[in-house]
Amino acid sequence: MSYLSHLECSICGDSFDADKVQTICNNCDAPLLSRYDFDKVRVEIDRDEFRSRIPGLWRWREMLPVRSPQNIVTLGEGDAPVLKTNNLAATLKLKNLYIKDESINPTGTFKALGLSVAVSRAKELGIQTVVIPTAGNAGGALSAYAARAGVQAYVYMPESTPRANMIESVAYNATVEVVDGLINDAAVLAQKRVEEEGFFDMSTFREPYRLEGKKIMGYEVAEAFGWSLPDVIIYPTGGGTGLVGMWKAFAEMEALGWLENDRKPRMVSVQAEGCAPVVRAFEAGEEHCQVWENAHTLAYGLCVPKSFADKLILHALRESEGTAVSVSDDDIFNAQSELAVNEGIFAAPEGAATLAGLKKLVKRDWISPEEKIVLFNTGTGLKYI
Repeated sequence: MSYLSHLECSICGDSFDADKVQTICNNCDAPLLSRYDFDKVRVEIDRDEFRSRIPGLWRWREMLPVRSPQNIVTLGEGDAPVLKTNNLAATLKLKNLYIKDESINPTGTFKALGLSVAVSRAKELGIQTVVIPTAGNAGGALSAYAARAGVQAYVYMPESTPRANMIESVAYNATVEVVDGLINDAAVLAQKRVEEEGFFDMSTFREPYRLEGKKIMGYEVAEAFGWSLPDVIIYPTGGGTGLVGMWKAFAEMEALGWLENDRKPRMVSVQAEGCAPVVRAFEAGEEHCQVWENAHTLAYGLCVPKSFADKLILHALRESEGTAVSVSDDDIFNAQSELAVNEGIFAAPEGAATLAGLKKLVKRDWISPEEKIVLFNTGTGLKYI
């Protein structure tokens, strides 16, 4: 089913056995990336075959890491729509503005994509207990998929986490620990359970497979536009899995010869002004982010003082000739209202941040009116009520 070949360190390039439980490259303290047998894929797979399959994430199974169909843990995630805007596009004087609305996924956010794949692979590799630090939505998604898989989940959440995320995680029978601090503080306590009790760490980029689920958003965008990629993708960035995953997907499709154009999108990272480590590092020309002190924002998913994959995020932005922009909480709140009133989309604050970022880029003339632009709404605003 899967054409998974091996895992590879994102820094040194060393190979790792994909059919053993793996976490990170300890030599480089860096994420591992899934690699596939492209020679076989080119010969045996027709890219247009995917469209004729039953909709959902797992129609892309050959480019996902699960070996056996019986290990797939699914709740019907994937294939969130790419919607062309009319009212917002006219207001901003843009001709081709789209929103990919991931809020239709199980548990209401794009986190379902990554956790479906990660939990499926954990099940396949015999893992029984998993732990995650989360700003909220990843914890809810992990809890749901773990429940379906018969795996025990432990979730560490900052006390500022929206109550809806706590309630849903408990409803799925996860063990929830509320932490006095931010997601980085939750990560310290989660890591302690890993070290002391042998739980498997599902933290962002500290296992190889959440990224694979998120990358499918890139395949879906390519297919939606007839295998010709848009000019600009604007993405809200906390841990950065979605942005890095899509950039990986575009590289895979390019290597397979599946793309109709030889131009990849300019990737834009949007962060909150109260927590913008990627923006600061990008503007300073640095390869790594420094920890953002006293992080705060109403967009809880963006309140990540430092991503473990900061180097991969910054690389994707620079290689794509993209950029990074920060927006205020007031900008986010106003953009959330604009999306609802003008396009009928009640976006999560993280998703609304992309519209706020777009408006800044339009004012700077960084985006031209003719370009094809895709904003990502990563979740539903209902989870923040």
